[in-house]
Amino acid sequence: MLDTLHRHQLVDLGPQAWADLLERPWDAQAREILTHWRDHALPLVVARQSAEHAAAGLMALGLPAPGRWQRRRMGFDVARGAAIGTREFPSLDELMASHTISYSASPLATYGALQHCLRAAGATGFVFGSHGWQCITGLPYLRPGSDIDLWVPVDGAEQGDRLASLLQAMPQEGPRVDAELVFPGGWAVAWREWAAWRAGRVRSVLVKGLHGVALREDHEWCASAAAPGVPA
Repeated sequence: MLDTLHRHQLVDLGPQAWADLLERPWDAQAREILTHWRDHALPLVVARQSAEHAAAGLMALGLPAPGRWQRRRMGFDVARGAAIGTREFPSLDELMASHTISYSASPLATYGALQHCLRAAGATGFVFGSHGWQCITGLPYLRPGSDIDLWVPVDGAEQGDRLASLLQAMPQEGPRVDAELVFPGGWAVAWREWAAWRAGRVRSVLVKGLHGVALREDHEWCASAAAPGVPA
């Protein structure tokens, strides 16, 4: 049984778990999607968890299907013991080395600039969203102008500030970069909102966790986030 879960984590199910999942009363399209996922040993992604899930020994999982299935989003509850393993979305370096993404000149420049930002900040970015799912599944998820979604573990406010500053300095041409800074404890903040909050342009920041989201004005969710001169 899994002891811990985190946002954007990928979960692999065993044969019996897939059999149990496919026995549920799905419509034809949902059954086709799930059968494809099972036959190709594709993972599911951890969704928002409730207290009821933990109490019942369940986990909320989901998948976003690509355009061939009208980009249908599916969600379901599965016993934690049904997982046979976990993994992460590909890192940006892994995505750029894969052959599942075709690059035009503009996106390639964006990926290169983003890679430079992460290395300069001493951070690793894991790519989810359309880019990540296309890399994992080999299915066509990307559309013109698809955002680059990634989550980046940071060890505290200093590294978060450094990365946000580097991202702000990136050229604005090409795909939009939507990065979540993930602090110790699993609390995540969109980098643009973090930068605005740290600069004092907004009073509160939207903090995301495994169990929900909240607007916070304090610094208790991330003790090291208090800026010099800003009371915690």
